Amino acid sequence: MKHMPQVIAMMTPFPYSIDLDATLAEARLMMDARDIRHLPVTRHGQLCGVLSDRDLRVASGPGPERSADAPLRVRDVYHDEAYTVEADAPLDVVAQTMADRHIGSAMVMRGGKLVGVFTATDACRALARVLRERFPPPSPGTHAA
Repeated sequence: MKHMPQVIAMMTPFPYSIDLDATLAEARLMMDARDIRHLPVTRHGQLCGVLSDRDLRVASGPGPERSADAPLRVRDVYHDEAYTVEADAPLDVVAQTMADRHIGSAMVMRGGKLVGVFTATDACRALARVLRERFPPPSPGTHAA
């Protein structure tokens, strides 16, 4: 009998994070360099929220001008209520909650420490794996019906 995988099996481990007081320019550079769309936000090593690429796009859109002396910081635009789950949480529960709440990531915790991030991209990879297992491609030399 197969068991439901835990979120730790499909998450992105050892995620990059950014400090609450970093500038949005620093956050953008980090996200672009690592090709990520969700960045855990920390303060003194503790998770305090999440910053998404969408947050950065909204913040860089039309609005009041900021002086170079006071650039926007992560604290100005991040979400302080990140969806957090324990590493042993059932994957189906995490994925369903993300879908129901229309959120793109879950911060994965173990013992109060951030150990990974599970994103919608990770969920798509998991779905693709399940589909390939359930519907394997035809063997070479055979024809699909």
